[in-house]
Amino acid sequence: MELKGLKITVIGAGIGGLTAALALRRFGASVTVLEQAEAISEVGAGLQITPNGVAVLKALGLADDLAWCSQRARAVVLRGHRRGNQVLRLDLDEYSAGHPYYFVHRSDLVGILAGAARRDGVQVRLLQRAERVEPGLQPVVHLSNGAQCGGDLVVGADGLHSKARVALNGERTPFFTGQVAWRATVPNHLNLPAEAQVFMGPGRHLVAYPLRDGSLMNLVAVQERRAWADEGWHFKDDPANLRAAFSGFGGPAAALLEAVEDVLLWGLFRHPVAASWHGENTAILGDAAHPTLPFMAQGANLALEDAWVLARSLQEAPDIARGLAVYQSRRRERAEKVVQAAGKNAWKYHLRAPLSWPAHQVLKLGGRFAPAKMVSQFDWIYHHDVTA
Repeated sequence: MELKGLKITVIGAGIGGLTAALALRRFGASVTVLEQAEAISEVGAGLQITPNGVAVLKALGLADDLAWCSQRARAVVLRGHRRGNQVLRLDLDEYSAGHPYYFVHRSDLVGILAGAARRDGVQVRLLQRAERVEPGLQPVVHLSNGAQCGGDLVVGADGLHSKARVALNGERTPFFTGQVAWRATVPNHLNLPAEAQVFMGPGRHLVAYPLRDGSLMNLVAVQERRAWADEGWHFKDDPANLRAAFSGFGGPAAALLEAVEDVLLWGLFRHPVAASWHGENTAILGDAAHPTLPFMAQGANLALEDAWVLARSLQEAPDIARGLAVYQSRRRERAEKVVQAAGKNAWKYHLRAPLSWPAHQVLKLGGRFAPAKMVSQFDWIYHHDVTA
């Protein structure tokens, strides 16, 4: 289908929305992005762009921009929580077959995508909050200021609380997983290398990795608990609460936690993968379609994949309806599988005594005798290339 002249509205100027806007524009469409904030920015801190996400950025000509502002991940290191003793080191340089992993500040990646989109002619309209979406031959987005916009196609990349998702699937109440997570950044006073450090403790774990020029460390701390926290990244918490929750962590973990001055807290909720990713001239992608827990580092990467496949499916199809149907058929099964894998992964880091010691010994043996197999077990996620 010729996308030239097609008018597309994308809701949300996050990673998925901007990537979709850029890809659709590259294929000839006229694209407008609606963003409710007063500036394009991202709450949060670091994220991991794995090779499947890098493949999309490479296809868009942005791989060098990513590399320039990121830390290339060299290893994943699993550690005990009391002293930070190494349990397992997975060398990504040696066993990832040249597929690069990056640690990047979320705002830097959003800036790369926004800059490229604007240079290519994507129109970005700020302070435009979507209140309701009406699918149809000419779909309509109703804004909080009373205005309306739409076009030939509306793409909902509007996250966990997506109005487009509700329009296509109705309201669904997520359930609390019994886990909360804190996010923070601290100076890298320990000069930790470009590795993901995972400190494993009873009912909780801490992940730390460097950002930008290596002077900043990104922290994500997950704890199992009955008391729930609101879903979202905007809720500030007292750093003392974080340190109290991880009071048994020593070594490098203790030093990193002690350096926290500002921290955000959110509850981890499970959402079902949307049954319908498209309706009449309306589609959803990223967290709007398949919110995922942060235990496989795939939220942003799946959004990148979705955006590329959506644009390519439309470009290859004879009309919008068939393009959207192909998009869902290509993406839904994979998204479900990744979401399930992420949901099952956290417990491995949260084992309590007496199970934790033998489990850690098994990890050590695997790292000693079958390191390549330990790294490659998730190749189906990380080495998948939607642009191939």
